[in-house]
Amino acid sequence: MSMIKKLLPFPVLFAAMQSQAQDSTKTKQLDEVVITATKYPVKLSQTGKVVTVVTHEQIEKSHGKSLSQILTEQTGILVNGANSNPGKDKSLYLRGASNDYTLILLDGIPVNDPSGSGGAFDLRSFPVDQIDHIEILKGSQSTLYGSDAIAGVINIISRKAGKKPFGFNGGATYGSFNSFNGSAGVNGHTNIVDYNINYNYEHTDGISEALDTTHRANFDKDGFTRHSIQGNLTVRAGKHLKISPYYRYSFFDGNFDADAFTDGGSIFNSMLNNTGAIATYTLPHGTITANYGYTYSKRKYVTDWGTSFFRGQFNSGEIYLVHDLIEKVKLMAGANYQTYRLLDTTLAKKNPQVNIVSPYLSMSVLDLDGLSLELGGRYNHHSEFGDRFTYNVSLSYLVANNYKFFANVSSGFKAPTVTDLFGPTFYGSNPELKPEESNNLEAGVQFAAIDKKLQVTATGFYRDIKNLIAYVGNRLINVDKQKDKGFELEAGFTPTDKWTVKASYMYVTGDIHQTRNGKDTSYYNLLRRPKHTITGTVGYQATKQLYLALTAQSLGRRNDIFFDPNTFASSTVDLKAYTLLNAYAEYKLLDGKLRLFADAKNITDTKYTEVYGYNTPGFTINGGFRINM
Repeated sequence: MSMIKKLLPFPVLFAAMQSQAQDSTKTKQLDEVVITATKYPVKLSQTGKVVTVVTHEQIEKSHGKSLSQILTEQTGILVNGANSNPGKDKSLYLRGASNDYTLILLDGIPVNDPSGSGGAFDLRSFPVDQIDHIEILKGSQSTLYGSDAIAGVINIISRKAGKKPFGFNGGATYGSFNSFNGSAGVNGHTNIVDYNINYNYEHTDGISEALDTTHRANFDKDGFTRHSIQGNLTVRAGKHLKISPYYRYSFFDGNFDADAFTDGGSIFNSMLNNTGAIATYTLPHGTITANYGYTYSKRKYVTDWGTSFFRGQFNSGEIYLVHDLIEKVKLMAGANYQTYRLLDTTLAKKNPQVNIVSPYLSMSVLDLDGLSLELGGRYNHHSEFGDRFTYNVSLSYLVANNYKFFANVSSGFKAPTVTDLFGPTFYGSNPELKPEESNNLEAGVQFAAIDKKLQVTATGFYRDIKNLIAYVGNRLINVDKQKDKGFELEAGFTPTDKWTVKASYMYVTGDIHQTRNGKDTSYYNLLRRPKHTITGTVGYQATKQLYLALTAQSLGRRNDIFFDPNTFASSTVDLKAYTLLNAYAEYKLLDGKLRLFADAKNITDTKYTEVYGYNTPGFTINGGFRINM
């Protein structure tokens, strides 16, 4: 308890707030409908899986934030680098798991970057203006979603058509460090066709990524620029068939420094092409869905050591049937095919490619006198390491339509990337690598009280990963185990129509279990991740037009590793606990079609560190408008 008091004093916690607060309690009501938990619409009261929804209204109040900053405010998620320089790399930790253990979906279709060592999607590629809402599914989910879903799945649902034949949306934001973000789009709805097209531009002069401890070295600023285009179309080709093609393009570039505490003139750029289609056919007692996604990624780095290029291709095709067997019992059967290709002709195996074929089956009982049950299994065949099987069992029981008790047991896996298997030998590539495999346990309770004005969710979890891929003896091998556990507590309170309060607490700890030279060298290894995180929110709808909010988030003490470029020695360093206080205000005009807003971050100008030796901004502010016509 003493640690919690140091992190965030009790009065500050419940006087704090953020832009999501007004709508946040709605995301925890048991009648909220989600897609990601089962791949078809289901109420939260009918699934034992742990799902958080960042609603459309929350997104509308987040145009002063990046995608990383929105995600790091959610219970159980930390995005390291979210509040650092905008161009700095971002690492997402879901329940303390490493960045590569969370699968990112765009409209339900996985995206992957085979050109990177871990294959994780770069959060800098996607602007908030192109997002409708986000669903966060926690726990190992490889039975429904395949490789990489060890910690969970984040499904980013993009903006779609409006309600009339032609509509316009756009906005602009300007603020600290000469930062500008602007977007413009058109959308429409007819009896046959829906469409949405959006362009977004972002630029900032930024700050120096490296920390100048002398305050006299005049480190240069490291800027960031991004261009993004998104287009999607929905065609109703008859009474039962709907086809939705889409296209996304993102290109960003910027500067980065040589190392911790070290200025530099390095530059980088990254390009993402993502296209595909989703088709849905309605049956008398179910649906057939087919989707295909193609991702091409290209990155370039120019440093004092030379110029490096990385290119990759990812294909994912899937078809699945959802069928109502009898009342309240659903069967889902599907198959997925994925290919990962590294485009590099200098490798021993030129342009190496791997593929995964995985049929799966799931059966669900939905609210049978309060009981909901899901059983699923997936067979995965990888072109290199062979076969693996994953499963999930999800159980929940709803009492008096108000108390939901739930438990989940599931397994997951992460296939070694193409770079791990066939990349440059100086990166330690090893074609004999096996997949990393996990077992996940979670259980908890969700309930409402005080006429459902108070919503509470408490969850405990345990995750065990074996066959960790580690760099040992100048080569990647499967050698270690990772064991993590933790607890999440969320509470939302809406005392009146004008006030909303939300608070959350997250505890996570983990150890890597390893043996070196016959000795047990296990140790705590959740670098840059705090054991304790507290977030407090309060929002006030002062009038129909005016909304005010504050948010406070406290992170406990963390560890990091510092590599000294002069001595080539590594050492563990401590990162101090800190609290950030942010404020948001918006005013609606033209019956809500126009929003004027201001977003202030770190209003107490707190000095803090996300990555040892790297800089973070002090107090910043931006303001702008958002219009939907």
